[in-house]
Amino acid sequence: MNKKEILREPNLLNFTTAIPRETRLAEAWGKEAEVLYPVLGSHPEGLTQEQVETARETYGRNILRQGKTESLPLRLRKAFLNPFTAILLVLAVISTFTDLIFVPPEEKNPVTVIIITTMVLISGLMRFVQETRSGHEAAKLAQMIHTTTLVERKETGTHELPLADVVVGDLVHLSAGDMVPGDVRILEAKDLFISQSALTGESAPVEKSPEISLIGQSLTEMPNLAFMGSNVISGSTKALVIAVGDETLLGQMAKDLAVKPPKTSFEKGVNSVSWVLIRFMLVMVPIVLFINGFTKGDWLKASLFAISVAVGLTPEMLPMIVTTSLAKGAMAMSRKKVILKNLNAIQSLGSMTILCTDKTGTLTQDKVVLEYHLDIEGKENVRVLRHAFLNSYYQTGLKNLIDHAIIRKHRELEAGQPEDHYRKVDEIPFDFNRRRMSVVVADPTGKTQLITKGAVEEMLACCALAEYQGEVVPITEEIKSFILAKAEELNGGGMRVIAVAQKNNPAPEGQFSVKDECEMVLIGFLAFLDPPKETTAQAIAALRDHGVDVKILTGDNEKVTASICRQVGLPNGHVLLGTEVDELSDEDLAKTAETTAVFAKLSPSQKARIVRVLRDEGHVVGFMGDGINDAAAMKASDVGISVDTAVDIAKESADVILLEKDLMVLEDGILEGRKTYANMIKYIKMTASSNFGNMFSVLAASAFLPFLPMESVHLILLNLIYDVSCTAIPWDHVDAEYLQKPRQWNATSVSRFMLWLGPASSVFDILTYLLLYFVICPLFTGGLLFTQLTDPAQKVLYMAIFQSGWFIESMWTQMSVIHMIRTPKIPFIQSRASAPVILLTFTGISLLTVIPFTPWGKLLGLAPLPPVYFAWLLLIVFSYMLLATLLKKLYIRRYGELL
Repeated sequence: MNKKEILREPNLLNFTTAIPRETRLAEAWGKEAEVLYPVLGSHPEGLTQEQVETARETYGRNILRQGKTESLPLRLRKAFLNPFTAILLVLAVISTFTDLIFVPPEEKNPVTVIIITTMVLISGLMRFVQETRSGHEAAKLAQMIHTTTLVERKETGTHELPLADVVVGDLVHLSAGDMVPGDVRILEAKDLFISQSALTGESAPVEKSPEISLIGQSLTEMPNLAFMGSNVISGSTKALVIAVGDETLLGQMAKDLAVKPPKTSFEKGVNSVSWVLIRFMLVMVPIVLFINGFTKGDWLKASLFAISVAVGLTPEMLPMIVTTSLAKGAMAMSRKKVILKNLNAIQSLGSMTILCTDKTGTLTQDKVVLEYHLDIEGKENVRVLRHAFLNSYYQTGLKNLIDHAIIRKHRELEAGQPEDHYRKVDEIPFDFNRRRMSVVVADPTGKTQLITKGAVEEMLACCALAEYQGEVVPITEEIKSFILAKAEELNGGGMRVIAVAQKNNPAPEGQFSVKDECEMVLIGFLAFLDPPKETTAQAIAALRDHGVDVKILTGDNEKVTASICRQVGLPNGHVLLGTEVDELSDEDLAKTAETTAVFAKLSPSQKARIVRVLRDEGHVVGFMGDGINDAAAMKASDVGISVDTAVDIAKESADVILLEKDLMVLEDGILEGRKTYANMIKYIKMTASSNFGNMFSVLAASAFLPFLPMESVHLILLNLIYDVSCTAIPWDHVDAEYLQKPRQWNATSVSRFMLWLGPASSVFDILTYLLLYFVICPLFTGGLLFTQLTDPAQKVLYMAIFQSGWFIESMWTQMSVIHMIRTPKIPFIQSRASAPVILLTFTGISLLTVIPFTPWGKLLGLAPLPPVYFAWLLLIVFSYMLLATLLKKLYIRRYGELL
């Protein structure tokens, strides 16, 4: 069916059957507005509640499910199938054949298979449980962020509703800053510009209108259609909802493309660390295999042992530890009124080195008060206030704090209601290029008046005349200098100044546009005060102490901005203006931005450019804002930060939502992000270094011992108990000193750390080998060494004693590593781990120490050890901790930090 045939077709749509989305959209752009109401079963006054329920049943809820929810089987598969558990599963399959299938009945031994399966189940189930919990918690947190739209309904009138409650057939009213809540047909529009960049990639806003056009080649080119995922840049509209949820163009794109978002610095960091460990494994495993194969002659056992070594080098619990740390951090941050839309953003928040923020409401109290309404000579003038009131009262765009301050001041001073004597004729909405907005009103006599307010310099650009000393006179250079000097005088007192102008009978009704903002008469100033918050100076100092530089990126006047910055302790030696930013190349801007703390009179694109060049210099940049003009900068930053009271597009662009617009709250969030990172890197470094040390010891033992230093099942059991003990690390304490500066993922530091501290345990492993081989084991074999024995039973006992001794010593040193590496301080004395970490580590030591003395230990091929062994063990572990402390100090002296 082509477009012209659709136009001739009778009404196709109703709420009794679900009409295909394509048909609905085609009908929508091709029908006149008055025809669309009966077509959709709607009404010029909106839907009734009964129609709302019917529409919801027919077309579903306004929720995008694509990419947001995962089925139970998919979540189970992701939890259990990863490179780490895959290694365990391969080993389990091999062990099934070697221990159960290809052996005589009397030699069948399922212990290895049971332990490996247990490891897979523990790792997978813990990850599944934690990811399910974190998903539920994230959903709860998301419900705390309220995004609404203005809906007109027949029975309840016009009021704000959550986006999810919007249905097909609803009438919605949108203005600057609003997200389009579904695919809609524009019914009425005034200077409506919409950003469709999320759908089409085009950066420039697109003008929309109710006009029917058959010229467009695609739906997004239709002037009378707007789509979910786009947002209103300027102007206002009344629109009819045609499609919601997954049926929208955005929903279809998500389903058809299923494109994964780009990896964050956090995800890249975890992946790089994982590859470091995998590379070590790929080098170590073949070496262990060939050494044991050639020296022992049993290639099957050598293969099993080599795979066990691979398991030993693999941090199976890494996915679970990461998920648990993120979920715990997100919940801790929510208690401090910081809501994470994306759990991975917690690490970006913690590693942030520069915070760029708008001025209004962040540094200031967000309670703008109109202090003065003056003529251009600086005398109080009620007429200036009245004109400003009409402008603010009648504009239908996003009423900001200045508009509310004007309306509030007028209500306080003027008893009458001027809106009763005027009729709104038209308006020219605000945009960030003109930096002004206008309304046209008519009085009872029919006289029309264009009233404009905006930034002083931009207003002077459109004014040819001024009311000066009781007369309307041309604006000469002398008068212009006088006006600018008066504005600067007010700015110097920390006040924001805007100018008000008017023009009589500007143009025929219905033909007003930006072109009419010319030859106007400047009538006066409005001076606003937005004092800094009491906590701002303290918060900025605290952020600086924690290694985060604060930079102000504002569209406001440089004088006002400098005044506020002085009051809160921000350096403002040179304020870089938007005009200066445009004159600099990216390279020069990056150098200048490094040393500049305050930027003023910036456009949205200039804010985004500054953020981008700072990121290119290697900084992790956060941007905090709440307006339409902040959305581009938030998207350009590593972590976008907004508040629950922000405009829709700002909240949509943000990764982090603050329930309180306060830098002190943000500081708490940054510290929580650093704690989360600290505990994750603890696990990675301690596991990598400990396992690497053990495997280095395995190489030495494999080369010189006439038997395996430990059976594969022993290695796997050791790894299992160690990993379970590590599950408490997300709840560990973090030293206050570690939180003083931001940290970034660095795979090189992990490999460096492994090489430094890993071999330390190997030194004492080798001492343990010597002790066991030459002292402890001969106690049970009449003083003979293994190579001197002829009795097979004694050889088995000799190996069992040796393997039990190293089995226990490995666990003791690995658990010691947890406490040694978690802090650069002396463990237990200067820095103590949390109760869960202490409990699990000492439980792990106790459990593994007891195993050789139990029947189960005998089944595993282990044997009880004499008391003299434990006296030597205490000496070895104590010596190991002394050496580790020394190496820590040397490492910190060379590389600056431990973790």
